[in-house]
Amino acid sequence: MTNRRHFQLSLLALPWALSSLPTAHAHGEQHGKAAAPVVKEQKPWGIAAEPRAATRTVDIRMTDDMKLSPNHLDVRQGETLRLRAINKGKVMHEIVIGTGPELQAHADMMKKHPGMQHEEPYMAHVPPGKTGDITWTFNRAGDFEFACLIAGHFEAGMRGTIRVKAKA
Repeated sequence: MTNRRHFQLSLLALPWALSSLPTAHAHGEQHGKAAAPVVKEQKPWGIAAEPRAATRTVDIRMTDDMKLSPNHLDVRQGETLRLRAINKGKVMHEIVIGTGPELQAHADMMKKHPGMQHEEPYMAHVPPGKTGDITWTFNRAGDFEFACLIAGHFEAGMRGTIRVKAKA
């Protein structure tokens, strides 16, 4: 078979090959998390948890005036929370938890690449009028943040703080 013919057949097979890969979601799309097991990777601000492990649920309302309410959470070290992001606005919002410097770096990257594709257990993308959950075990004491990193939202002040108090 000639190289040209091989190339043509490869191009014809490309759509089929791509359709068999796991679906990658654009940053601004709603992501389903229920079917797949949670990927548990230790982060400085804690580790992902299964939804059934949550000991309390905190509703965080997101609005188009670039506010998160509440914008501060007090958590005990070792506590597992379900953060329920409720989008009360008319545009896409999200919640991402992390350290201040990491959220700033991610927000800067989102300005440069607004269609960036990724999904992590410490983020929830929420279309208008919908909700999204993050279930997280805060197993490290310290001060952390949560924010909407959609381009312009972080810069407009759509962020909050999390204080994880050390076990006594």
